Amino acid sequence: MEEIIAPRFISSLLTVGYLALSVHAALPENCALIITGKSLTEVGVGTQRCITYDDVNQAVSEAKDSFSGGRVPPEIYELTSDTPTPEHITIPAEIVLKATRILAERFHLSYQDIVFGLPKIDTSRTIIDDICPTFLKPIKCEVSRYRTLTGQCNNLQNPSWGSVRSAMVRFLPPAFADGISEPRRARDGSELPNPRKVSFLIHHDVSEKDKRIRTILVAFGQLLDHDLTLAAPTLDHEKQDIVCCPTPIEKRHPNCLPIEIPDDDPFYKFYNRKCLEFARLLASLRPSCKLGPRSASNTLSAYIDAGFIYGSNQEVASRLRTYKNGLMKTTKLYRDLGLKDLLPMKTTEADVGCMSRPRDLYCFDAGDERVNEQLTLTVMHTLWLREHNKIAEILQKLNPHWDDETTFQETRHIIIAQVQHVVISEWLPMIIGPDAIQKYGLLPASDGFYHGYDPKVNAGIRQGFQAAAFRFGHTLLPDVTDRYNKFHDKIESIRLSRLLRQPYDLYKPGVIDTFILGMVNQQASRVDQEITTEVTNHLFEKTGDGFGMDLVALNVQRARETGVPGYNDFREYCGLSRAKSFGDLTGFMANKTIYRYAQLYKHPDDIDLWSAGVGEFPVPGGILGPTFSCLIGEQFANIRRGDRYWFENSGWPSSFTLEQLAEIRKFSLARLICDNSDDMHDMQLHVFEEATSNGNPRYGCTTDRMPRMDFSKWKDVKYVEGERLKA
Repeated sequence: MEEIIAPRFISSLLTVGYLALSVHAALPENCALIITGKSLTEVGVGTQRCITYDDVNQAVSEAKDSFSGGRVPPEIYELTSDTPTPEHITIPAEIVLKATRILAERFHLSYQDIVFGLPKIDTSRTIIDDICPTFLKPIKCEVSRYRTLTGQCNNLQNPSWGSVRSAMVRFLPPAFADGISEPRRARDGSELPNPRKVSFLIHHDVSEKDKRIRTILVAFGQLLDHDLTLAAPTLDHEKQDIVCCPTPIEKRHPNCLPIEIPDDDPFYKFYNRKCLEFARLLASLRPSCKLGPRSASNTLSAYIDAGFIYGSNQEVASRLRTYKNGLMKTTKLYRDLGLKDLLPMKTTEADVGCMSRPRDLYCFDAGDERVNEQLTLTVMHTLWLREHNKIAEILQKLNPHWDDETTFQETRHIIIAQVQHVVISEWLPMIIGPDAIQKYGLLPASDGFYHGYDPKVNAGIRQGFQAAAFRFGHTLLPDVTDRYNKFHDKIESIRLSRLLRQPYDLYKPGVIDTFILGMVNQQASRVDQEITTEVTNHLFEKTGDGFGMDLVALNVQRARETGVPGYNDFREYCGLSRAKSFGDLTGFMANKTIYRYAQLYKHPDDIDLWSAGVGEFPVPGGILGPTFSCLIGEQFANIRRGDRYWFENSGWPSSFTLEQLAEIRKFSLARLICDNSDDMHDMQLHVFEEATSNGNPRYGCTTDRMPRMDFSKWKDVKYVEGERLKA
């Protein structure tokens, strides 16, 4: 099959509609899809042809036969709504993808046919239905007060929307080179610039500090990202990343897509490195297991549901609970010193997600497996775990008749609301600015309920958000992580690379507060194209190696392999003028950046989304440029509008009372820190910003200026009244 280069501006296909296909109301019997258009006349088969259900079944049968010599693992026929893993789902996904390719070649399908036509086929009338997981088929949902861990049944009409294991959706149609799965290529069909070269030519390490924002904004942003997205990676049998570079090409895993290191690389040439490890995400399935281009699955729910605390499946959730008084497990090391508990130790698969682990220490366990990825992230996890147990203890005293499950679920219900409130009232406005907040309907309600829930909105994570836009935080990372004492004096700076997947410093008694104080005092780097070499040369560096991975190159490669269109397509999608020449980017980013793009890329259409998105000048009142503000604003608007359990919603069993909502709106990240640190005296109310005496002063943690929630609003009044009646 010849390569199919996506149209220059693929979003125009959505604007003008797709005219090359038609699925008539009264299709001939056994006709799954009618293809019309120029592509057929060129091969001499007339101007209209029907793809039948028999054609689809034959393609699927051939795809099965090509899979491991025709031996399809029997477990794919047992994919119930509770059990399938991404590794199980990828088997039928690869079969459906192969069948798509067979049909595309057999019927000489165009890009439009593949992207817009094949997904219209009713696969429930084909043998695809036999291998389609139950959770992707229509199921009956019950309305409950509490969310499922997986996000299943949040949307009652479309139960899999936004749920664990569901395929990511898209802002724009995919830009695969062949229309199906081959990574994006240049406008003229040639190879795009080497990702590592993009990194060292465009993203130098000379970043300036942002005088306003503190590094806690980065840590909370990473925590939020880990609540929303984790694309299913390709792992080996030990749950480690597969090894591609030293493996001969003919023996490599089919998902291997390593990044070649140029011979003249200014850093890796001194270490004789020729290749950076990289593997494609596992293929996934869309609702009803539709035919069409490759998708990737989200192993988390797309909703803001504090999954980083509780996990996204029952196995993880059960491992983390004590099943007593609604409490979560902790490590009780220093209670005798008056210090609060730490996260539980990760004793199962102890080295997964960690490195350089001392023999006598463990990494930490949490609802998200990346808890140990960066030490300040681990600190954020610790604060929220402590908040859960604090609230559970309060609720248990208020309602001693509640059993463990009720106390746990009610606490989780409140915690999720707190996280959502911090996101929408404190964090997001600083990221995308007031104009985007207004445009996308993201203003928090000051009182009363929110009435924007829409069951027609799919809250699912967009691929461009996951693979590019929400990775903006990588530009904010400083070279070092600072520690401060309780008087807000700096006491130490630690190289960032030494704290990646190595959280062991947190076992030192009292040290957590010093990292918290470091986060609220240390300046973050500015959002720009300049990235610290701590993550472009030393990411996840092993002790003694002297080198690590390159986060920028990984970002660029990830977007390409998932078919994310280029920057220019998203500019136009977001209402900006399309750059017809590199000069058209003047005024949107630094002139030196534009010059470098002109030296590296053949055409503005080829520029990678992440690379240019972080280089745009920020919008007023925000830290991101217009393109990323648009994409992030739209994604969060979908999350809020598409979440039946959103904390401000009314009219559902899950809804809070107006009195409870008023208490939740008092909560702040500053309050979280004051309540859950070990010995915190004061804190600025707006912790993402610099503490200043006039605009953002520090207040004592015990003063009225640092509002507290009144949990008496959660007293079980019906029970109390019932007891009075008995008396």
